[in-house]
Amino acid sequence: MLKKIYRELHEWRALLDEERFYITRKKGTERPFQNQYYDHKSKGTYQCYCCHLPLFSSDDKFDSGTGWPSYTQPITIKNIVEKPDNSLFMRRTEVLCAACDAHLGHVFDDGPLPTGQRYCINSAALKFVDKI
Repeated sequence: MLKKIYRELHEWRALLDEERFYITRKKGTERPFQNQYYDHKSKGTYQCYCCHLPLFSSDDKFDSGTGWPSYTQPITIKNIVEKPDNSLFMRRTEVLCAACDAHLGHVFDDGPLPTGQRYCINSAALKFVDKI
């Protein structure tokens, strides 16, 4: 069973730099094409930056042309939470870390086969671990 991680906002603020706090705790979005992993091609695992929970595999990463790292599926659906997001006058589905509730990005139904999903994730919400 997944262990939940609870911290107050001031505790997260002390642990994260300004950009990561804004994205993961305030549901922000980083700039496209100017982030760490949008064009990253190494083999390994993308973890939640806040709690290190494994989220996405490089095997499921693809170039969506959007400027953000995109994946066809998470490592396991148990490690993410999907919630309706009607902000900014749009209907989207927000993706959160299941352990620490960090905002990761959004999922859309316009991805490639086999899933048809595009998990569009902020690089600042991720930490990459090379495949050993």
